[in-house]
Amino acid sequence: MTLLTKAPRGTADVLPDESYKRKFVEDVLIDCAEDADFKEIRTPVFEHTELFKRSVGETTDVVQKEMYTFEDNGRRSITLRPEGTAGCARAFLEHGLFNEPLPQKYFYLTSCYRYEKPQAGRLREFHQFGVETLGSDSPAADAEIIALARHIFDMFEIDDISLEINSIGCPECRKKYHAELKKYFEERKDRLCETCLTRLEKNPMRILDCKSPVCQEIAKGAPVMLDFLCEDCKAHFEKVKKYLNAMQIDYTVNPRIVRGLDYYTNTVFEFVSTGIGAQGTVCGGGRYNGLIKELSGDSIPACGFGMGIERLMLLIKAKGKELPPDKKPIIYIIPASEDYSFEAMRIVNELREAGVYAITDLGSRSIKAQMKYANKRNAVYTAVLGGDEIGSRTLSVKKMESGEKIDFELDTFVDDFAELAVDALFENVLGGADGLFDDDDGSSGANPFLSLLNGGKK
Repeated sequence: MTLLTKAPRGTADVLPDESYKRKFVEDVLIDCAEDADFKEIRTPVFEHTELFKRSVGETTDVVQKEMYTFEDNGRRSITLRPEGTAGCARAFLEHGLFNEPLPQKYFYLTSCYRYEKPQAGRLREFHQFGVETLGSDSPAADAEIIALARHIFDMFEIDDISLEINSIGCPECRKKYHAELKKYFEERKDRLCETCLTRLEKNPMRILDCKSPVCQEIAKGAPVMLDFLCEDCKAHFEKVKKYLNAMQIDYTVNPRIVRGLDYYTNTVFEFVSTGIGAQGTVCGGGRYNGLIKELSGDSIPACGFGMGIERLMLLIKAKGKELPPDKKPIIYIIPASEDYSFEAMRIVNELREAGVYAITDLGSRSIKAQMKYANKRNAVYTAVLGGDEIGSRTLSVKKMESGEKIDFELDTFVDDFAELAVDALFENVLGGADGLFDDDDGSSGANPFLSLLNGGKK
């Protein structure tokens, strides 16, 4: 078979043998967010370019090097979203959600686009789970989103991940810091990369986030923001740490964290793992009190985080934890010949309407071939439908694992089997879920799958 074209570099197809795993992970993320009172928001895949230039920052790598920007037929500059926060903030303002009781708390699962060198855990089209809290300046809001991220990692029993936090202060206390930082890098600017020379004039803090090994080495000796915090920013950061201590969430203060986007203020944090190679940051976020003001002129505090789905999936795989298997068909109705395929399709359709996962033959195959296919699909039950069954108005259902047979009256089969299928469904769902997240000693930790089956209750 000749292939016309392949998927663009930096993109990835999620095939059926992986998509159900991703759906499971996404369901856990949604469950955790909803339990913490976050509501889903969905925004367009593209926005006007000025939104990202204004919010993300013109001196960032994202805006300078990585955005997918094009001119549409109306000669407007349009950009595929490189992250989720800016669009969420725009929707919050455009729809007057600031008039609703505050804080407003949102979550999203979204695709994002950045032109970067593709590698494991970093694609040009990637997917992000994010949360945003808009309308609260309290350190408790910072701590709440950090705790939510920690809870998500706990749900997947990811323990080899560390939380690093920092404060990058407010615009007022950053003025003095910027002056000292600029002075430090001015003395070493002959070794800075071309991009950082531009940043030196506009925003010297961006140099701390440069990917160049030379610039990274120079930045190691640079002044740290914590030494320049004003009293209010110090107090805010101390309260964030106090909340984390109260929740027994371990953390390390890393004064080098600045995050890669200009809208951050005060608290910034990252969850970092060594289990997925160089791309070790799985989740990052913080406070961005200046973003709403930058977009509207009104000052509304906010904080949030973004978590890379691809990196999270890599981390779960690296831990050696198997996610639940895909659902099995509850029953395969096998028509003895094409003459009986119409009746088989009718029964299957009615079973599906009754909520039963049922399948039948679509290729006029022999009974033997269909039975082999049923085995490959791991069907829980099979039933052959032919002349004898139609004549006797009886359908014999075989449980594939044990060979046990159960006879049903054909005229009431759908209702009667649907009742039986409730038990089969529970077994179908749990089959393979037991011990999914067991520890090495066989003890079981928090199992998100069982939690979801139980309505989110532990």
